[in-house]
This record gives sequence, C-alpha cells and structure tokens, in this order.
Amino acid sequence: MTEAGPEFGTLLRQLRLGASLTLEALAEASGVSVRGIGDLERGRVTTPQRRTVAALADGLQLGKADRERLLATARIGRNARPQPAGLRAFPRGVDDFVGREVELARLTALAEQEAVGIPVVVAVSGPPGTGKTTLALRAANELAGRFPDGQLMLDLRGMDDEPPGSAELLLRVLKALGVADRDLAKAGPQGHPDLCRRVLAERRCLLVLDNARDEAQVRPLLPGAGAGMVVVTSRRMLTGLESVHRLALGELSPAESTAFLSALVGQERADADPGALAEVADRCGHLPLALRVAGNWLATRTGWTVRRLADRLALEERRLDTLVAGDLRLSAAFDLSYRQLTPAAARMFRLLSLVDGPDAGAAGAAQLTGQPLFDAEDTLEELVETGLLGTDQDRYRLHDLLRLYARGRLRTEEPAEVAEAARSALHRWLLETTVVAGRWYEPGHGAPPATWQGTVDLSTAEHARQWLQTEGVNWLAALRAAAAAGDHARVVEVAEALHWFSDQWIFWGHWPEVFATAAHCAQALGDPLLEATHLNYHAWALLVCEGRHQDSLDHSALALAAARRAGDLPQQGWAHKYTAWTFRLLGDYAAASHHNREAARIFEAAGDLHGALQSRVEHSQILLDGGRHQESIAEILGTLSFLDQVVDRIEPHIADFTRTNLQMTIGGAHAHLENWSQAADHLRTAVALCRTSRNTAIESRALVHLGNSLLAAGHLAEARDAFTQCLALGAAADPHGLTEAQERLAELASCAPVVDR
Repeated sequence: MTEAGPEFGTLLRQLRLGASLTLEALAEASGVSVRGIGDLERGRVTTPQRRTVAALADGLQLGKADRERLLATARIGRNARPQPAGLRAFPRGVDDFVGREVELARLTALAEQEAVGIPVVVAVSGPPGTGKTTLALRAANELAGRFPDGQLMLDLRGMDDEPPGSAELLLRVLKALGVADRDLAKAGPQGHPDLCRRVLAERRCLLVLDNARDEAQVRPLLPGAGAGMVVVTSRRMLTGLESVHRLALGELSPAESTAFLSALVGQERADADPGALAEVADRCGHLPLALRVAGNWLATRTGWTVRRLADRLALEERRLDTLVAGDLRLSAAFDLSYRQLTPAAARMFRLLSLVDGPDAGAAGAAQLTGQPLFDAEDTLEELVETGLLGTDQDRYRLHDLLRLYARGRLRTEEPAEVAEAARSALHRWLLETTVVAGRWYEPGHGAPPATWQGTVDLSTAEHARQWLQTEGVNWLAALRAAAAAGDHARVVEVAEALHWFSDQWIFWGHWPEVFATAAHCAQALGDPLLEATHLNYHAWALLVCEGRHQDSLDHSALALAAARRAGDLPQQGWAHKYTAWTFRLLGDYAAASHHNREAARIFEAAGDLHGALQSRVEHSQILLDGGRHQESIAEILGTLSFLDQVVDRIEPHIADFTRTNLQMTIGGAHAHLENWSQAADHLRTAVALCRTSRNTAIESRALVHLGNSLLAAGHLAEARDAFTQCLALGAAADPHGLTEAQERLAELASCAPVVDR
C-alpha cells in the first residue's frame, strides 16, 4: 500500500507555494512551527492532527474546496498509516484526561525543538498517584505522528522487588526495533548498549520508559545521538541522569480536580452539589489517583450523593480506607514507595506525621529523630528523591494523604511512648527557640547569649523574624500543647518573649489566642504582676488585631487592677495607655486624654522610657483624631526631637517603629490640612522605614494613606502605584488596608484617563 503521508506533504507544499508563502510566513500565519511544517512536507510526520491541518488551512486562507481536499488527504494518511514493523502500539490511554496543559505544551515544544542530532530526554517525576504514566501516554499519543520510525513503551517495573535489569530491557528494545537475532548474537550482551544507541540514533523514534527504578536501570537505554525522543517516568527524581529535561508533577488545581470528578460522576450529579464536589477534591488532596478512585467509587454507586462521600472522607482516620475502588487502592501505591526506603528514611517519614504545621525545616526534623542536623538533612533529601516528600526553600512537606499514610505507619510500627517522646522533643525545641528568637525584639535582651547552642541561625534580628514567621504554625501548636499540659511557666515565658515582636507581624491572626492563653496561665500561677502583664498584652491584641473595643477596655481594666495589687507602676502605665488608645478610637477624646496623661505620669515616675515614648506618640494621635491638626504636628516634631536625644537608650526596632508611626501621623495631619505635598513626603518616609524594618502590616497602612493623599492631589498614576504596592504585600498586610486599596483601584479603573497634575 502506498503511504498517504507523502501525498499530504506534497499537497501542502503545492498549496504553500501557490500562496507564495515561505515556511516562515506560513508558520507565522498558522501558529504551526517551521520545523513541524517542514516535517509534514517531507513526509517525516505522516499523521497530522486535525487541529494542525485546520490551522494550516486557515494560515493558507484556503477556499472551501481546497480546505476539504487538504483535510481529506490528512484523513487518508491517518487511516492508512501502517504500524512500523517490530514496534507495538502504546497501551490505551484514558479518555477523561484533565489538566496538565503546561506540561503537555512543554513536551510538545521539546519534541519540536531544532537541536539536530541531539535526542531529547525528559525525566517526568512525582509522588505516587500524580499521574505520571497517564501524562506520558497522553503526550506520546499526541506526539506519535512526529516520530514516523516508530513508538515504543516499556514498563520498567521499578516498584517490583526484583525489577528487570538493563540487560533484559536492552534486549527487549532491540527486538522491538526489529534487530535481527544474528546481529544480536554477533554483538553479544556486552555490545547491546552500543547497538541500541546506534539503532536509535538512526531512527526518529519515541521511546517511553515508564516506572523507572533508578538511574542505573535507565542510563543504558538512552541514545546519545539522533532525532528521537525518550520520556522517562519515575517516582524518583533521577538526579544522577545527565543532559535531561526535568518535568516535576504535583497536584491538580482545584478547578482541574472538580472537572476531573465531574467527568467521572456525570455533570448532573456534580452540579447537584458543587460544594460537596469541591470538598471531595480537597480531601483527595487534588491527587489524580485519589480523585480517580473517588470518582470511580461514586460512578458505581449511583444511589450515593456526592455529599455522602464528602462526609465519609472528612473522617481522617478512615480516609485512606475509603479511597478504594475495586483493585484501585490508594494506600497500595504508597506502600510500593515506602517499602523501598532505608530504615532511617522510613522512620523519618513516619515521624514527620507528628509535625503540626504544613511543613518543617531540617532542624525540626532532627529533633524528631534525634539525628545530627546534617544526617537529618541527608535523610530528608532521600525522601525527596523518592517522591515521598516535597521541598521548597529548605522546607519539607508531606502531601496531606501521605501524612495520613505516614501516621498509620507510625501507629503500626512505633510504640506510643516513642512517638510521644519525639513529639515532646520537637515541641520543647520549638518553644525554646521561639523564646531566643523573640528576645531579639525585647528591651534588655537582643542577640542570643554566647552560651546558647542552637541548630538554626538566629544571628540577626531579621533571621529571628524569618524563623518565627516560617515556624509560626508549629510553635503555636507547641504553645497550645504546653498550655494543655499545664506548663504555665513555659507559656508565659514564650508570650513575654514575643511581646514587642508582635508589632512586627500584627495581622498574623493568632496574637489574641497567644496572649489570652498566657493570661490564663499567669492567673493559674497566682502572680498578679504576670497576670497584669499578659492581660495588657491581650487588651492590645483585642484592640489592634480584632477591633474589639469594649473587650479591650475590660481587659485593660483587669490589668490595671492586677498591676495595682502587684504594686507595679509600668504595667499600671500600660493599662492606662491601652485604655487611652481604645477611647481615642471610640471618639471619646476627653477620656483618651485623661488616661494618656495618667500613663505618661506613671511612666515618668517608673523611669520607663519606652512607655513614656509611646504615651507621647498617643498624645499626638489624640490631637490629630480630635481635629487639632497644627497642635498634632508641633507635638510630633517635639517627639521626633526627643527620640533623637534618647535613641541610644531605645531598642533600634522600637525606635524605627515609633518613627514610622510619627511619620504616618504627621502625614495624616498635613492631609487633613490639605497640604498634599508635605503629607506625601512624610508618608513616603514611613513606607521607606517600614521596608527597612520589614514591617509589612504598617507598610500597607502607610501605602493606603499615601495613595489617598496622592489621589486627592490629582496624582492618579502615583496613587494607583501606591495602592497596587499595598495589594502586592499579600496576607501579612492590614486586611482593611487591602480592602480599601482594592476599592480605590476599582474607582480609578472606572474613571476616564486623566493626566497627573
């Protein structure tokens, strides 16, 4: 039979030349690459996809008759294409493939690249259940027409206890490629690697090596020259392979996950309860295998609602047992990888399920296992290499379903007291390190003492900040555990160390809980000074973080009473300061002034310079909010002068924080007076101070005030830039500031373009 492919290529060339188009011009007009068009015209690609032919017809601007002729010739080519001798077709793929557009596009681009004489090798890696084989099959079937000399897929059975070795695999490839037995015998087993490379170099073949165990199994099968392509899939990252393109697979997006489930259960059932469908996707961790199991399960139980399965999956201890459909069992996929781990890695994997937050650092993992830090890092990297652990910027994360699996292995293989000891060691280390890191921001402490032997770098305040924020979920869980265990002194110590740091991370969301817990523990200890201190901190958190004015007043009153019982002047001063702040926000400036004067008097009597400074800041703010703008400006200038005089006695970050607030306040005063230029100058200074000290929360507020001043002055482009910068700060910003920035940008977008004045 005459192959139809060259006929299509001949027709395409005739039509292109008839349209007076070069290859480059047709490529630009159609969106098909120059290499792709050339392969079609030369007959190297014999089965063009319909969408490719349609794009070419559009690029050629063909009339109806020529368009139908081109499409018909392509169909003949597809139907008449013979299977290359000696090569078997790929296994059947899945019809309900969803997502992976980026990965498929990259594989297509690699197949089209113009590196003549250099084969393309792509290593596709990912945790169990991410759909590596499914992606490889989909890509291979879409790309098959680009490899006219044949396509071959081999299952390397990398998860078997005794997978085939490279010698057996080489023989299978050579036989599939049609190499004669006499040539195989002549070369001998030792010559098969060179023979395979030579044969592959002479042909434009697509080879898919699925489920590879390691580099040694794969390396002899990789060609060193030619125009072919090899796609290797493995749960391991195969880091040792050289000159390969790497494609790491992770979870599907929420939208892709729900689309996948909808295809499996039917659109009508999916639309009946989209919320439940989203919950199923989320509880499957957006992992393709888990989604397929859940979808198949529902598809075969038409009497079940999606909500019923969502509720069943909500039970974490039963989730893996629920994700079983026929011979598809999610935990079986995890078993295959787990049993290949070394004992140290298997133990690390089990113990990582004790981490409360979404991820952990190497130092925390070392506390769990009792390993030296460097050994723990090596063990973590083994888990990363095997696909059982994700990593990003020195943080290590178990997928939610792998965490449940690891927790089950922990219950099965570790005595309960061993697991509890590991958890306690982690929590103890987290709280000890939190105290040392937090004290960077506490007056009278600063850098860790010379005697401190830590496993994380806390050599600067910035390093301390980064650690506290990165480990926030984990040390908060440790604090909760300490409170539940009645370790009241430890809880109070941790909260005390975090007092001034909390100003650097105001909108984290957990300060009310931290300081409420500490206040309860202080009461349990029966120490009125500790009680007053932490009631004051809680009053601050209720006011600043949650805007609960009356609750804040109640707590500052309790703090004042406790401070008086303790005979402690500074905490009496702070109770009045927080009371003044609350009354100011409530608009009762007379009450605010009264309490702030009391605070200033008490701070001066106690010799509390930090408190005295904050009461001066509060006074200027009361004047501003009370409409006494010129007086506020004069007060602020005096406070700035005072700060310059005592700066060597003030903690640097407290001085920066105070200057920032003063610059924002004086900027606000000028804005009220419509002195827009002066207002913007002071607010820009506040923004710069925030960036230097990395105080994102206050920066977001300063940017909103700056944007509003620029907007009022008619500088629309600059205002838009300020609001955009505020939104870019993300979750650490003031939520109210983010909302206002979004509203202002929407207003600007709806306005007709105006040239800045």
